[in-house]
Amino acid sequence: MTMDLAASQTAFADALLHADRPVPDGITTARGEVDAARFAVYRNNVFVGLSKALAQRFPVTERLVGTEFFMAMARAYAQDHKPASPLIIEYGDDFPDFIASFQPASKLAYLPDVARIEAAWTRSYYAADAVPIKLAVLAAVAPEMLADLRLVPHPSAALIRSEYPIGSIWSAHHEEMVTPVADWRPQVVLVARPEMTVEVHILPPQDVIFATSLFNHATLGAAAGAAFAAGPAFNFGAALMGLVCLGAFSALQQDEGNVP
Repeated sequence: MTMDLAASQTAFADALLHADRPVPDGITTARGEVDAARFAVYRNNVFVGLSKALAQRFPVTERLVGTEFFMAMARAYAQDHKPASPLIIEYGDDFPDFIASFQPASKLAYLPDVARIEAAWTRSYYAADAVPIKLAVLAAVAPEMLADLRLVPHPSAALIRSEYPIGSIWSAHHEEMVTPVADWRPQVVLVARPEMTVEVHILPPQDVIFATSLFNHATLGAAAGAAFAAGPAFNFGAALMGLVCLGAFSALQQDEGNVP
């Protein structure tokens, strides 16, 4: 009985998201008749609902391509991507990956990474609350222990790395009046919600390797060593202070456990 129910639910969902599928068995009117037209209306309502959910989560992405194109792209995504959670706010976690494979959007090579900022923004907004570490906590660590220290990323924090100026593009199209992006260089963006507001920051180029290493659980010594090896512009103190002040980390750790 359970298998039959699961199969029926799968068939129903499949028919909802694919216009070429017939009305599922057992779906009839009160008179016991199959009404394909009514089911088509219901199917369209589902697509509209899912597309609107994506538009709410990815407003800058929609603005970059226009509403008509976005809705067509959202419909193509929805056809093969059923919601994995009852929370509609989580719908579209892999939408940026879909955009990267969506041939009609291929001319906008930066679009998937801009969408990744928006996906990260939503995850950041709903992430667990945590108090970000303060500079005073770092200052209290004994100097000889500093190199072996690891910084735990804040639950809301994420880095998005791109070959395109995605932070500038996102920022420009997040405002009512769009301004051209003048500096067309790769960017790494930090998305974090250290308090009540989600913030999007473009990291200085010389700090990227350091920040990425820390987010990959490297010790401060290893992260700094990698950053210094990449170029002389890196400033350990300024980079560390900058990331901490942006609320990127919520705890300190060493091999033996948490630093008190």
